[in-house]
Amino acid sequence: MSKSTPLIAEARGTTRRVARTFSLACRLLPKGLRDDVYLLYLVFRTLDDLVDEGQPEAAERIAAVEAWCNGAVAPATLETTILYDLRRRHPIPADALRDFCAGMRHDLAGAPLDTEDDVDRYCYQVAGTVGLVMAHMLGTDDPETAHPAAVALGMAMQRTNILRDVDEDAGNGRAYLAADTVRRLGGSLAPGAREPIMRDQIARADALYERGCAGIGQLRHGRRAIAAAAVMYREILRQIEREGYGASPGRAVVPRSRKLLLAARGGVLAR
Repeated sequence: MSKSTPLIAEARGTTRRVARTFSLACRLLPKGLRDDVYLLYLVFRTLDDLVDEGQPEAAERIAAVEAWCNGAVAPATLETTILYDLRRRHPIPADALRDFCAGMRHDLAGAPLDTEDDVDRYCYQVAGTVGLVMAHMLGTDDPETAHPAAVALGMAMQRTNILRDVDEDAGNGRAYLAADTVRRLGGSLAPGAREPIMRDQIARADALYERGCAGIGQLRHGRRAIAAAAVMYREILRQIEREGYGASPGRAVVPRSRKLLLAARGGVLAR
């Protein structure tokens, strides 16, 4: 796929518009990989948006990617077009894409998350798989170490998303925290009443970050970018703590200036 195609432009624009933290980290990727990562992100983001927005073609587009995963002749969609192209240059793991599709189907069905095991499974499906595909694209000499770490880092970021977006998700009728945990720690996600839940969930996310960051040094390429993404995303947890563990409604937002500082410090992790 030519680097000047409209699809590349769409992928770059989508990443910069809707994933500002990830976009900052992508600037640290080797030039030869950067556009392919943008394209990969467009696959995941497009499917996720179709599901979140309740678009009627969501199930059909998921099925097309599943066909690609199964080695069948997949219908020509934006996602399969990109995946066929990426597979010419990278060892894209079909099993990971298949598991991602299972996460999308979970969202389509509106299935509940009752236990922490349910949440872990969901976080693996919708984000751990993304980390795994990225690790395959970036390469590693020690996949037994790097691949589980990449999964853990993706899951950590998804748990961070869940905590950042508690109020937004509730407003859309969605719940991604384990119902058992919410009941055990007070039963309320109302601002000012959810500190025990947030403390518990932050600790779980931090443990995943520790596992995930331990594998960054095993990557052949893009270590600085992945380290920057990890430290910037993890800072959202610190921002939630600074703001009183959800004492007020709304998203915890890390200022861009602090993100840039953290991205620079991420080089320590990369080494």
